[in-house]
Amino acid sequence: MAMATTASTASHASVASVTLEVADPDAAHRFYTAFGVDTYLRLRASEAHSAGFRGFTLALTVSGPATVDGFLGAAVDAGATVLKPAAKSLWGYGGVVQAPDGTIWKVATSAKKDTGPATREIDEIVLLLGVEDVKASKQFYVGRGLSVARSFGGKYAEFASDESSPVKLALYKRRGLAKDLGVPAEGTGSHRIVIGGTAGPFTDPDGFSWEAATSLTPEPSTTSSLS
Repeated sequence: MAMATTASTASHASVASVTLEVADPDAAHRFYTAFGVDTYLRLRASEAHSAGFRGFTLALTVSGPATVDGFLGAAVDAGATVLKPAAKSLWGYGGVVQAPDGTIWKVATSAKKDTGPATREIDEIVLLLGVEDVKASKQFYVGRGLSVARSFGGKYAEFASDESSPVKLALYKRRGLAKDLGVPAEGTGSHRIVIGGTAGPFTDPDGFSWEAATSLTPEPSTTSSLS
């Protein structure tokens, strides 16, 4: 088993925003509000072609199985499709759904039993990018000012984030990520996601686009953050 390496710096680039490109921003806004993640996202109208796996997922970490079920149930009630029903595993409990706009979401907990009632609280959201070469992509991002928080050889890398960052960024082998989500790894066209951060603008080796952001504070959900 690969040993984890860690590193940290006093100052590093970080994710300031995550923008999903959707065909119908109003419908997407309604879905994400019902799901409970609207304040973490921005939405942008786009008709860009995208087929198959878009190469990423957004993963919610929550407190317990009942909370996992609550989020997944809200997503399904709002129109999401179940890709992997919630189930126990060696690492905890979780499930995977696909939003009406095509974005894949994973909701999970490391707890195998509830220690309290279900909540609507999210402990952490991680943007997992599926990449062909984790080591090469990790070095690419380090070269643009991101600091590695955890790394497991060529399988996984996670970057340090500021407290004000809406999501944490991590890299995973594309085929491994697709398998974990229960979808084929093949996909063509746009990723349908734009990452905003102090390291941008640039496009990474796997085609994920970043744009420049001057603030790590998400815009209020009632303004252009969801328009």
